[in-house]
Amino acid sequence: MEIKHHGAVNGVTGSCHELVLDNKTSVLIDCGMFQGAESSGSESDTLQLDFPIDTVKGLFVTHCHIDHVGCIPALIAAGFNGPIIASKATAQLLPLVLEDALKIGVTRDEELINQFLRLIESRLQPVEYKQWQAVDSIEGLTFRYQPAGHILGSAYIEFKYDNEIIVFSGDLGAPYAPLLPAPKSPWRADRLVIESTYGDKRHENRHNRRQHLEAIVRHCLQDAGTVLIPAFSIGRTQELLYELEDIIHRDKGTAWENIDVIVDSPLAAKFTEHYRDLNALWDAEAKARKSKGRHPLAFDQLITIDSHKDHVKLVNYLKHSGKPAIVIAASGMCAGGRIVNYLKALLGDKRTDVVFVGYQAQGTPGWDIQRYGPKGGYVYLDDERIDIKAGVYTLSGYSAHADQKDLVNFVKRMRHKPKEIRIVHGDKEAKQVLKTKLGEVCPTAKVIIP
Repeated sequence: MEIKHHGAVNGVTGSCHELVLDNKTSVLIDCGMFQGAESSGSESDTLQLDFPIDTVKGLFVTHCHIDHVGCIPALIAAGFNGPIIASKATAQLLPLVLEDALKIGVTRDEELINQFLRLIESRLQPVEYKQWQAVDSIEGLTFRYQPAGHILGSAYIEFKYDNEIIVFSGDLGAPYAPLLPAPKSPWRADRLVIESTYGDKRHENRHNRRQHLEAIVRHCLQDAGTVLIPAFSIGRTQELLYELEDIIHRDKGTAWENIDVIVDSPLAAKFTEHYRDLNALWDAEAKARKSKGRHPLAFDQLITIDSHKDHVKLVNYLKHSGKPAIVIAASGMCAGGRIVNYLKALLGDKRTDVVFVGYQAQGTPGWDIQRYGPKGGYVYLDDERIDIKAGVYTLSGYSAHADQKDLVNFVKRMRHKPKEIRIVHGDKEAKQVLKTKLGEVCPTAKVIIP
């Protein structure tokens, strides 16, 4: 067997790995889109792959973030006609993600999009967690999906073939993230492909990050300004709503009860509905809150903006009114979406605060704001220079990714540790640091940075 890497090798986006079983048969694990400086920036590339797919008999999806699934249309266009295997929750969410990706990067033709989505849904094979299963078209291969705790439906995948177990981590979640249970390590992995997004960093703990979030919003209340939180529509948005509901619940009778929490993303609103419907996948804490009659993802102060007309109206209103509000909008790296209009309107206002709660890839506007904003710098948005007078904050603890300690523990807690570890999905420094740490945990393993 051979493992090939077609993405997430020189950075953190474009996840796509190929498990080659023999010279006629292989499977893909994810087929993601490159973003930021890792992308060529050409829309035409969204329907092109740079590797042959003649032997690819199946696609296994770890979760439905765009950097893991955004190139599925390209895979289909290249002639792939095998099954698309995903957890039940991911299979439910994937068509929404791909519909949005097609509208932004490929076409607005509703008929073409619906035709493609029907094709995707006919190929989707939803699977349960924790059950070994076979693939009809691939002899000798069995697999098992295990909860990864990253976003709803996320999984790491165990493959069993020729008496060997190969594990692909996908993106692993942080142990104390809101809403979802923490991932548990597999019992055995002979070979492991592991992400390293935060391989060189440690997140602040949940109590501290919640305090920091609350402090920033209190500052907003005092300054009569807006808190802008760029966040991915799935995962981060729902976690933030969960934490904000808890802060408001604990501070009943204060100004917190009057602050508007605005989700300005039709896609995020749809995902939040799915998170509510799939509450059986929540962790024990979230289930306990729900059983007490609380609504962590549907509280009174929550406002959802759907139409573009209402979005434009709200941006102008917040720009001129100075009414305190919290706005959560995509994209998480400020590379498009409705957050860009808020940033253009409000970055020049010192009453505004921008809070980053997730990874910002180099080459994205989010990375520029995060790096240059605290120095009073500027950023280009839609080819327009915007001076940054807003406060800029980063709360690393809200990342949906495991940090260095979590990644090391994922390997450390395996009963039978890998003979080979391949480190992907991280910047150069993060991978190098994690390689050293994993070498200490598995001194006999061959630790590779592809």
